[in-house]
Amino acid sequence: MEVIGKIKLIGEVQTFGSNGFRKRELVVTTDEQYPQMIMVEFVQDKTDLLNNYKVGQDVKVSINLRGREWINPQGEAKYFNSIQGWRIESLSQQGAPSNLPPVDQFEPASNISDEEPDDLPF
Repeated sequence: MEVIGKIKLIGEVQTFGSNGFRKRELVVTTDEQYPQMIMVEFVQDKTDLLNNYKVGQDVKVSINLRGREWINPQGEAKYFNSIQGWRIESLSQQGAPSNLPPVDQFEPASNISDEEPDDLPF
């Protein structure tokens, strides 16, 4: 699943418990007739994915819906849902983070021919 919209808020990394569980929240405002402000959690090593993004940037966030059950002290089951992000991509051209080197650092292919090989079996 995906959420597409504009970054409204990027939270700080929060650390919980003695095992060092990390969480970071992102709020994305959708571009719909009735815009929604969707809070997406990034956890553990995925918190670092937000380092190169800024408020106001258009993004596409890949998400998973997560659900869990908790039994309270009275023995009643309670259910909780969360939206967890696992990838984020910039949709705007300005300031888009990229892991690829600039285009001018690639060498042009030298063995390209205009003729197509005739190796099809039909």
